[in-house]
Amino acid sequence: MLEIACFEITSAETACQSMADRIEFCDNFELGGTTPDFYEFLHLKRNYKTPVYVMIRPKGGPFFYSDEEFLQMKNSIITFKEGGADGFVFGILTSNNEIDEARNGELIELAGETPCTFHRAFDRTPDLDQSIQTLIKLGFKTVLTSGGKKSAMEGKEVLKSLIQKYSDKIEILIGGGVRSENIEELKKFTGGTSFHSSAILKYDTFVTDDEIKKLKKLSS
Repeated sequence: MLEIACFEITSAETACQSMADRIEFCDNFELGGTTPDFYEFLHLKRNYKTPVYVMIRPKGGPFFYSDEEFLQMKNSIITFKEGGADGFVFGILTSNNEIDEARNGELIELAGETPCTFHRAFDRTPDLDQSIQTLIKLGFKTVLTSGGKKSAMEGKEVLKSLIQKYSDKIEILIGGGVRSENIEELKKFTGGTSFHSSAILKYDTFVTDDEIKKLKKLSS
């Protein structure tokens, strides 16, 4: 399973026309991804069959939100769900970087049957084993992780352990610097089957079709 992170409409269209199994659609690459424009999302849903998972994140920075920002997140889920979102990607932490069970639970409830991914806020939590058990209990279908490190290559030992212990209960989506030059090694070492990449090559701004095809071929 190959998910392509798309931070603007051009990359999203490239990924939808290429071999991505699904896309994670968001805005603001420099902030690590925020909630995208609703009308651009509708354009993708109307013109392509590729599943679109929507990032629900009102701002960059820490994954701790004010009451007003949390309300924004709830409203975004309602709006994008009505628009036909295939999945949601979000993650709320407490001020001491633990999983905020109450708030994440509320968003999962609002999402209903729409599957939810807990994004890389997971990697900031102090105890990944405890955190992943909390996510499973809350009902997340997927967790995006680099094994608590800056990149998936650096976190591959932890990823291998998480996959061995929990992959039958939650999809472990390997992300963080995943590219065609390392995806084979990551797959072989960790035993992972789900990968997340921006498919943006060095010095490029947009997703490239060629990189998506290579990623897909090497991860299959």
